[in-house]
Order: sequence, then C-alpha cells, then structure tokens
Amino acid sequence: MSTLAWILLGGVLMSLIALVGGLTTVLSPRTLRRLLMPMVSLAAGTLLGGALFHMLPEGLVHLDPLHGGIWIAAGFTSFLALEQFLHWHHSHTDAADGVEPVTVLILLGDGLHNFIGGLGIASTFLLDPTAGMVAWLAGAAHEVPQELGDFGVLVHSGWSRRRALAWNLLSALTFPLGAVLAYGLSRSFDVAGLVLFGAGNFLYIAASDLVPEIKARPGPAGAGLNFAWFAAGMGFMLALALHVHGR
Repeated sequence: MSTLAWILLGGVLMSLIALVGGLTTVLSPRTLRRLLMPMVSLAAGTLLGGALFHMLPEGLVHLDPLHGGIWIAAGFTSFLALEQFLHWHHSHTDAADGVEPVTVLILLGDGLHNFIGGLGIASTFLLDPTAGMVAWLAGAAHEVPQELGDFGVLVHSGWSRRRALAWNLLSALTFPLGAVLAYGLSRSFDVAGLVLFGAGNFLYIAASDLVPEIKARPGPAGAGLNFAWFAAGMGFMLALALHVHGR
C-alpha cells in the first residue's frame, strides 16, 4: 500500500473514533465514570511517551537543536493560544437561537485540534512509518476520552444523540485534511518541523490538560490506579521505542 493510502487510512480511522460517544447510550453513567479517569491517565502517558520517545527523536535528527526547540515551542504555545481564545470567546458570548455557545466552541476547537494532529502525525509517518504509527496510537488513546467528554457536553446542552454524533464526526474529518496537507507539503518542505510542532501539541495536551485533570479528579478508581495507567502508557511507548531501535 502506498504512503498516501496509509495516511488516508489512518486519517479515516482516527475520524471514526468520534463515534465512540455512542458508548454512552449502552454503558451506565456509573460505568463511564469508572472508566473515564483511567482512560485519561492512559492517554496522558501515551501522549507524553509518543512525544518524548518517538516524535522528538525523529524530528531532532533533521534539525539543529535551536530550530527544533522553536518548532516545539510553537506547537506548545499554539494550543495554549487556542484554548485561551476559546475560553475568552465563550466567556463573552451569550446563548443564541437555543444553542449553547460552548457547543460551537467545542466543535471548533476539536476541528482545529484534529487538523493540527493530522499534520503532526502524518509528518511523523513520512519521516518514519513506525514512529508515525506509534504517534497515531498515542493520538487515538487521547481521542477516546476526549470524544466521550465532548459528546456528553453536546447532549447535556440539548443536542440529540444522533446530532451530537454526526457533528463530532464532521469535526473529526479535519484530521485527514491535515494529514493530506502534510503529505502535499512534504514534496517541497522539510516536514521535520511539523513533527516537532506536533510533539509540542502532545506535550501541551498531556502536561496542561490531562495531568492536572488526573491530579484534581482521581475518580472512583483512585489515584494509585490512575498513576498505574499513566505509567503503563509511558512504559508501552518506551518499550516500542526500544524495540524499534533494537535496544
């Protein structure tokens, strides 16, 4: 299968994860509460591991440390800017036409997040298919709890389950768009910077969003089990890196 076909397949599969919100229709609220924080913990570990053990080593091979650091900082701060803008916009907007502004902001933020994720993960795949697949796994681990949370907010705001699933899927389709753009850019542009940009995104999401959530809300499973899932995520990413490099 060609490189473009792999990238498209990964993009479509990542987009389909948006349908995981449908699990809320078959699982009890209690079960979801018990599963959510372990999933968030696992996602935090895999995102950090994917960035530290796979994306950063691949990207930094092709760029000098200073320029590499600039790309990482750009990826980190771009997500901070995105979250700050969405938070400010939400706090200065009133509900209109019966639709809560937070629903629009969630879909907008999710779409931008997926687009940037597609750029970074596809760029990693173009440099090293194995590292790209690992980055995809890390991104997928994060998407599951995020999509469950987004779906819950949309339904809580008055949306029907069918409408919430449809719009979640639509916002997720920006991931393959970003992936295809990365493929197109690779013909005339060194995508190593985009890999490090994506690593900066992963570091921000894990360190600024997920880890504070784990610390603030241990959930029914308890802090010890959540830490175990976090460590398992990082350990799995490290084991893959050591296996790939034959160490």
